[in-house]
Amino acid sequence: MCFHTIQNKLSKQIEKRFKAKISEKTSFATQEHFNGFAFPKTPIITNNHPEIIEHYNWGLIPSWAKNDQIKAMTLNARIETVEDKHSFRDVIHQRCLIIATGFYEWQWLDAKGNNKMKYQIGIKNDALCAFAGLYSHWTDTNTGEIRNTYTMLTTVANPLMAEIHNHKKRMPIILNPEDENRWLDQTPIQEFAFPYTVDLVARKIDTDFPPLLLF
Repeated sequence: MCFHTIQNKLSKQIEKRFKAKISEKTSFATQEHFNGFAFPKTPIITNNHPEIIEHYNWGLIPSWAKNDQIKAMTLNARIETVEDKHSFRDVIHQRCLIIATGFYEWQWLDAKGNNKMKYQIGIKNDALCAFAGLYSHWTDTNTGEIRNTYTMLTTVANPLMAEIHNHKKRMPIILNPEDENRWLDQTPIQEFAFPYTVDLVARKIDTDFPPLLLF
């Protein structure tokens, strides 16, 4: 699965890359490590407003939820079952691009994961990319506050990610640039399941090892 992302590009770089404007510049900040379990606000583009870059909280809260506790279980959504899961099936047409420059994953070095190696994964040249996501609007009945949230879709790991994420063998769906609009435009969701993939580069953190081979 994927619970740790990176977004270290400047606002003008993001706006140029995605041909959209950031709606609230005060919410924007570069970040070398977004921890999903802190439910951070990160930049996304929704299919409803593709010309705008907004900031939503990671951890989808369905509109029917009585409270926000479900968000810890909805950071990721498996693409193979997303259309059937109660948490996601009502928002499968509410698609978004999750803007990032990569993510982190840990390789288990023993059977129980007591020893791990951290990797940073992205695309060539540390370029901006977009994860496939779904979003929701939830109203807190106690305060009336509207919370905008999202989940990240995952699929079966490709050979590179199977070597790194060797205990669960999953990976986030990083969209090819030419497919980003197709995702927003409701192309059938299963077209983005494995073996859909983009070339990735991975490097060990705090070592001098070169990147692993592309797959």
